[in-house]
Amino acid sequence: MSFRSLTDWLAYCAVRVVVCIVQSMRIETCHAIARMAALLLNDVFRLRGAVVEDNLRHVFSELTAKERHAISRQMWEHLFLMVCEIAHAPRKIHRGNWRDHITFQGQRRLVQCLLDPRPIVLVTGHFGNFELGGFITGLLGFPSFTVARTLDNRYLDRYINRFRGAHGQFILPKQGSSAQVKAVLDSGGVLSLLGDQHAGPKGCWVEFLGRPASCHKAIALFPMTSGAPMIAAATTRQGAPMKFKISFLGVLDPAESPALVSSVSSVTSWYNDRLGEAIRLVPHQYWWVHRRWKGTPPKRMLARRRAA
Repeated sequence: MSFRSLTDWLAYCAVRVVVCIVQSMRIETCHAIARMAALLLNDVFRLRGAVVEDNLRHVFSELTAKERHAISRQMWEHLFLMVCEIAHAPRKIHRGNWRDHITFQGQRRLVQCLLDPRPIVLVTGHFGNFELGGFITGLLGFPSFTVARTLDNRYLDRYINRFRGAHGQFILPKQGSSAQVKAVLDSGGVLSLLGDQHAGPKGCWVEFLGRPASCHKAIALFPMTSGAPMIAAATTRQGAPMKFKISFLGVLDPAESPALVSSVSSVTSWYNDRLGEAIRLVPHQYWWVHRRWKGTPPKRMLARRRAA
């Protein structure tokens, strides 16, 4: 075994031990620890404090510094609790009791879309507990395929993908999976994507939460080329741990709204607007540590913003 393989295996073992400890604790205890950890990271160590504050100041300029600080601390609490919920979910949520943990907003419309014989492109973001969103929909009989980066640690990658695939959330590698993505769409499957990842200077630049953001063009091209309806959805925590709401944020159907699917920018703006509206309702459940707004947008976009 090489030194790299050994360190990867030791890291994997450490993660498994932490997961076992988390699973052995009551979720209420996990919540208390999450609050303490959030206080330390946000108020004492100020981890990624500059990034979080910059993001919140631009999006919520109308709030006071104290209010933004409260959102920042609540975000860290949410992130720690999210990890604990993911560890607990396979043992706590199953087909016999899912109604004790899950409510829906727009359930009828969401199910209608998922039962459509056409393929579906489902877009969400680093918001709420998006990992459990895929877990729950798979548990309810709606398997999906998610495009994600392969982890450098192959032991952790295999372990995490085993959790994701336990109820039908299958992972496609970010690199070299175009044929697999095409097969999913051709077979009428559900392709699930995170729509708030930075795409670099050559991405499609649109407004997201009031700021220019670069988005991957492929997300918009999937419904444009396949005729698949695009669903925007979110899975957010409702008060107590292990209580979630899956929200249907809207659908963009090429058959019903061909004008909106006429360009990459119009499709990209559509799902960014849907996600932005949902994030403003529960801002502490968004990943403000995520450097979503990077780089400089094209000059024509800056000119339009100045003119507006």
